[in-house]
Amino acid sequence: MKNKVRHVLGISGGKDSAALAIYLKNKYPDLELEYYFCDTGKELEETYNVIKNLEVYLGKKIAVLKAAEDSHADPFDHYVKFKGKFLPSTFNRWCTKNLKLEPFEKWIGNDLTVSYVGIRGDENREGYISKKGTVQSIFPFRKNLWSEDVISKILKNDNISFLIEAFTKHAHESKVERIIEAATEPLSLKYTQTEKLNTLLSLSTATFNKVVYEFLQTTKFPLSQTAQFSLLDNEDVLGIDDIFKLLRESGVGVPKYYEKIEFEVNGIKSEYARSRSGCYFCFYQQRIEWVWLLEQHPRLFHLAKEYEKDGYNWVENESLSDLMKPERVIAIKEEYIKRTSGKEKKSEYLIDILGESESEGCAACFI
Repeated sequence: MKNKVRHVLGISGGKDSAALAIYLKNKYPDLELEYYFCDTGKELEETYNVIKNLEVYLGKKIAVLKAAEDSHADPFDHYVKFKGKFLPSTFNRWCTKNLKLEPFEKWIGNDLTVSYVGIRGDENREGYISKKGTVQSIFPFRKNLWSEDVISKILKNDNISFLIEAFTKHAHESKVERIIEAATEPLSLKYTQTEKLNTLLSLSTATFNKVVYEFLQTTKFPLSQTAQFSLLDNEDVLGIDDIFKLLRESGVGVPKYYEKIEFEVNGIKSEYARSRSGCYFCFYQQRIEWVWLLEQHPRLFHLAKEYEKDGYNWVENESLSDLMKPERVIAIKEEYIKRTSGKEKKSEYLIDILGESESEGCAACFI
């Protein structure tokens, strides 16, 4: 007797999760998806507009989850007070844990859950893997549909006999010999898990998916309780251009904070925008995004500045009071222009690995 499995998709208010909701509705209309949004109380108005537009397009309500539901304060303000005004940071992301993960896990309880995550095919990162054994993550935009915890189990060396049998059953006769050759080669320092995975995916993504699904039936992952899974034949890989196309063509629209706004400094023109959804004071913002907030939403910038007390700052080694000084704003814009004009590539790389790439910030990290 199979147990009921919930299929859920978290909407952050950003481009990727919104596009994923549109994509799945269009391509897999029979998938019974539930949608949720973790509201911190500190989102930009544009985020709430995306939620409203999506509800109209999907024809479904998006469940709004809030931490500290019994508190009279916004979820974020409740926890700031609870933590003694200690602000979240890259080193202590309590906001993700308390405002997003905990409300999500309370919402699903102990239900078997498949969570769909909008990490794109042109991104080189893994999504968050829940510590709850009842939750399994799926990545429809990537060539590799499966999470790291699944891949590491199916490709381990003592599973080779299963791979041989399963690939023999599912692979097309024209490819079966090459696939079996790749599947039987054991992992080693010279043949890594990533190399083996990419080889098998390149030979036939759909075949690999069917083998993984067959393997999952022998495990306790949520998909072991499903009689079928419609995404097994999916071989789509979607990048950033595909995401914007989906949003525009659907009528949901691109969140307005992604729209580039022109600025000029010392006679040189450039453009800036926000690169992520999430709280307006997200500590993952680049300094140029703080300048964007200062100039496009000055009221919110000053509200963010009011949180900086007792030595706690949003930006490492710099207070917003210092960042907003005219000479500092000019310097930040100049640095940004140099970086985006192809100069100082090393600096841009360092920024990327520190987590300031174009992602959806903490919102992209849940389940």
